[in-house]
Amino acid sequence: MHLPGKTGCVKQVDNIDRKLLNLIQDNFPVDSRPYLKLARRLGISEKDVISKINYFKKKGIIRRLGVIFDSKKLGYESTLCAIKVPKSNINEVAEIINSIPDVTHNYLRKHKYNMWFTLIAPDNEAINRIFMEIRRDTGIEDIINLPAVKVFKINAIFNVNEV
Repeated sequence: MHLPGKTGCVKQVDNIDRKLLNLIQDNFPVDSRPYLKLARRLGISEKDVISKINYFKKKGIIRRLGVIFDSKKLGYESTLCAIKVPKSNINEVAEIINSIPDVTHNYLRKHKYNMWFTLIAPDNEAINRIFMEIRRDTGIEDIINLPAVKVFKINAIFNVNEV
């Protein structure tokens, strides 16, 4: 597997990188020094773990590190959203949507509604407000709100060894 390098060249992903990417998805230590714990599991320094994670963030390989909580149990509303984005505006609209703190995922699909994202907010009023802001900031009116009727899957793990 190759990752983009700093000058457009390609950085080979080694086994340590793969193991780290897998660990931070599903086995992130709950500890006062989680990076040290990861480093010990990988046989590298804490500084190297932090450096690798910063590199992955900088290159857009990972967007964020954070907990996943059951939003319903905490009183939040979540929804899947789809928006029709002209191909010429994909990057601009993605940047706008990705800047919204309530958005957890954003991805493209081959569909007339070609950009899909998930949104978690305190209530439906907040979701409607965010939709109004997206419409205002993108100039796109056609957004579909698809709230979950039943949750089938909460954990998405991307096994880097299989890439």
